[in-house]
Amino acid sequence: MKVGRGGKRGKTSGRGTKGQLARAGRKLRPELRDLIKKIPKLRGRGKNSFLSIQTKPAVINISAIETHFSNGDKVSPATLAEKGVIKHYKGKKQVIKILGSGELTKKVSVVACLVSETAKQAIEKAGGSVK
Repeated sequence: MKVGRGGKRGKTSGRGTKGQLARAGRKLRPELRDLIKKIPKLRGRGKNSFLSIQTKPAVINISAIETHFSNGDKVSPATLAEKGVIKHYKGKKQVIKILGSGELTKKVSVVACLVSETAKQAIEKAGGSVK
């Protein structure tokens, strides 16, 4: 005659047999951990750590204004884009800086642009204005 083991939980203690779930200290790897591991680590900016985050202005020389604009014209980011002197960067209007390389003989008014000191002197010398 055989005697049963008796009791509610013996032998496998309700864990079934074999496998990861039957072992001591049974831990399943959380699903969320796998998702987190796929996200790249963001530690600083690597070899680009010394590069500026700010967008650099598009540089235009006075010689380009001389060739593309006529006397009495208004120079602005919109007019520069219309004439094809600059292109919009990623669909956005760029900040424009005018530098003083070249000669300017036409009277133009510069609006909404950054202007270097030498460019400002050259524009005012030609009878133009900077706003």
